[in-house]
Amino acid sequence: MEREAQFIGQSLAFLDSVERASRAASLNRPVLVIGERGTGKELVAERLHRLSQRWDGPLVTLNCAALPETLIEAELFGHEAGAFTGATKARAGRFEEAHGGTLFLDELATLSMGAQERLLRAVEYGEVTRIGASRPVRVDVRIVAATNEHLPDLVERGRFRADLLDRLSFEVITLPPLRVREGDVQVLADHFGRRMASELGWPHWPGFSAGASITLIEHPWPGNVRELRNVVERAVYRWDDPERPIDDIQFDPFESPWRPATASPPPAATSSAVTASPEKASPAAPQASAPAPTSSCDDFRTAVLTYEKMLLEDALRRCRFNQRATALALKLSYDQLRHALRRHDLLDRQA
Repeated sequence: MEREAQFIGQSLAFLDSVERASRAASLNRPVLVIGERGTGKELVAERLHRLSQRWDGPLVTLNCAALPETLIEAELFGHEAGAFTGATKARAGRFEEAHGGTLFLDELATLSMGAQERLLRAVEYGEVTRIGASRPVRVDVRIVAATNEHLPDLVERGRFRADLLDRLSFEVITLPPLRVREGDVQVLADHFGRRMASELGWPHWPGFSAGASITLIEHPWPGNVRELRNVVERAVYRWDDPERPIDDIQFDPFESPWRPATASPPPAATSSAVTASPEKASPAAPQASAPAPTSSCDDFRTAVLTYEKMLLEDALRRCRFNQRATALALKLSYDQLRHALRRHDLLDRQA
C-alpha cells in the first residue's frame, strides 16, 4: 500500500495526532484509528507500519465494508478447495498474506459478529484456521484498525464485541476533522493547488484571491482533506487564466441548472395544514423586495438581467451586505450567490 499523499498541516490538533501515531509505531501492539471520512486514517496506518520494526514486511489492507458478510471471513482467514461453492482451489487469507507485517482493517465496525469472534481468536492466539480446514496456521501479524464509528456505543448496543474492543484498543488515535485544524486549510489548499498547476503545465502558481481564500476557510468541509483536494484541484483546472489568482470555487460538482430532478420530491403539505397569512408569517430570513418589472420591454434579456441586479442589490442592503445571509434570504447556495454577484459586478459591494 504505497501512497503519494503526505502528512501536511501545522495545527496543534493535527501534529498531536501524528506524534501519537509515531510513538505507538515502535510497539508491537494493535492500534485503533478513529476519524471522519477523509481525515487520513489510511495514512496513519501506513505511518504506523513504516516506522515500526515490521517496515520491511508486507502491509496488507482490507476494507471490511467492501465485501458481503458471506465472503468477509474467507477473505480474512482464507479457505480450502471445496470449502464452499466456487472455491475451486485453496487460497490464503489476508492474515497469512500479512505474516511478518501489518494488517490494516478499514471500516472495522462493519464486521459481522461471526467474523469478530474469529478475529478475536486470531488476535489472542496468533493463529487462524482457513474455512474448510481442520488445523490452524500460526501468523505473526500486527493489527491496525480504523473506523468512523464510536465503538464503545456499538458495544452498548450489542453490535460489537466488548472483548475484541479490549484487545484492539491498546492505543486509540483520534484524528481531528479539518474544520478544527486552524490554519491547515490554507496550507493544504496551497499544496494541492501548486501540484495541480504543475500537472497542467502552468508557468507558476498564481494562488487564490482573497475572496476565494475566505470561501475555502469558511467552508465546514464535511469530507475533510479528501473533499478539499477535490475542490482545489477542480478549481485550478477550470481556471482559464494562469496569470490571475483563482477566484472561483465550486464545492458541489453536481450543481447545474439542468441536473435531474430528485427521485423523491419532498412530501406536500397535508390538506389539514393551515397556511399562515402573509402578515402573520414568521420573518425567519430577510426577503428581497424590488420594484416589479414593467409588463412589456424591448429587450427581454436586458430586462431580466436588470431585474435580477435590482433583486440582488435590495437583498444585499437588507442583509447589511453579509453575503451568507443574503444567499439564505434568496434561497441560493453561497456559490450561486457569488456567481450572480460577479455577473453584475457586485461582488465587492459594501454598505
